[in-house]
Amino acid sequence: MSDFEHVATWAQGLLARLDPAERRRLNRKVGTDLRRSQGKRIAQQRNPDGSAYEPRKARRATKKGSIRRRAMFAKLRTARYLRVSATDTDLTVGFFGRAARIARVHQDGLVDLVERGGKSVRYPQRVLLAFTDADLSTIQDSILRHLAGHGT
Repeated sequence: MSDFEHVATWAQGLLARLDPAERRRLNRKVGTDLRRSQGKRIAQQRNPDGSAYEPRKARRATKKGSIRRRAMFAKLRTARYLRVSATDTDLTVGFFGRAARIARVHQDGLVDLVERGGKSVRYPQRVLLAFTDADLSTIQDSILRHLAGHGT
């Protein structure tokens, strides 16, 4: 049984006592907390195991000073692209649309075009979304805080 399944089993009995509207609010809060922690880890350029992302390959400079090194996935980790979808039964934290395709290429280390009409390249695997031990603790803490605040 995975660590997440342990958390799910633990929370199942507690969540069954909540009405659907309350579960939806709780799912939204847990999702927001997870989005924040995933975004923070992506900003630190770290895989869930703590290892650093493999750096970008250097591009050939067309003129002196034209290459600027910026953190990878700066826009992708924002709330505009890393979204939370919550109902009373489901919670999803992830990327949608074009951002989802870009994230999946990096998450799985797939082959994609560097730019439209450009050459194909195999991207190194950079795990953007995954549960860490800290995320599992965040989920448990969010549930307990919510239940303590509502006296259920």
